[in-house]
Amino acid sequence: MRARSYAVQFGGGPEPLWSWRRAAVQLAANAAGLWLAAALISGIAIDDWQSLVAGTAIFAIANTLIRPIATFVSCCLIAVTFGLFLVVVNAAMLALTAWAAGELGLNMRVDGFWSAAAGAIVISLVSLLARRVAVR
Repeated sequence: MRARSYAVQFGGGPEPLWSWRRAAVQLAANAAGLWLAAALISGIAIDDWQSLVAGTAIFAIANTLIRPIATFVSCCLIAVTFGLFLVVVNAAMLALTAWAAGELGLNMRVDGFWSAAAGAIVISLVSLLARRVAVR
């Protein structure tokens, strides 16, 4: 009798978990989401394109380094609220981005929690749409 072996790939699909294409799409989606949030929500302001580009980079760094820690720390709240607490985590990342941009002298501001929460929802929707379009 001959032994058979099977390979299992998690997160598999036609594209690996990380690629330059995926990173570029996510960066462009974040920039478009920040711009759209600033255009739609009165409590968010990005005054010039340099602040938008730098704010997008800061937002990407915050989402890469700090968001996983914040999600892990608040995992019980996320579970109890059936994932709705992720809006609070995303709003915190946007507020952190605005704070860091202000510290660097950039023209980007977020006025309060509700503006940050609404902006986080807009950015998440734009990012979701971009991922869906980029996959096809």
